[in-house]
Amino acid sequence: MQAYYAYEISGNPLPEIIGNIFEELKEEKAEFEFAKKLLLTTVEHQTEFDALIKEKATHWEFHRIALIDKLLLRIGICELKYFPDIPPKVTINEAIEVAKRFSTEKSGQFLNGILDSILNDLKREGTLEKTGRGLLESNVRKKSSPPDADNSTV
Repeated sequence: MQAYYAYEISGNPLPEIIGNIFEELKEEKAEFEFAKKLLLTTVEHQTEFDALIKEKATHWEFHRIALIDKLLLRIGICELKYFPDIPPKVTINEAIEVAKRFSTEKSGQFLNGILDSILNDLKREGTLEKTGRGLLESNVRKKSSPPDADNSTV
């Protein structure tokens, strides 16, 4: 989020932001690559994410949403849509925790409502793709529970 905030405020090129902000992560290759991919993917799909936010934040003028909240919503939507290994609950909980620490008093509730609504839409549309540890709980339960005697085929 720090790099995304720096990018939004400064307008500096992404490679420069990545080089400066992620400097300490370069030793941890996996963390560096994840952070870089998340930032680049979020920026790449920002218009798409903003449309979803505007659709869900019906009682809010988009330009009046706190910048930190917008950034966290975009990152959260990005993780939900484009990072299949991250469980949805982890995405939402992390966004809420960061919002509580760095944004307004009610930001956590606001982000929870928007992200939960988008998550429900993705589930309903069948476009939420989670694999590995990112599997949805209902999918995990379906796969691990024995077949129902009434639904089994012979």
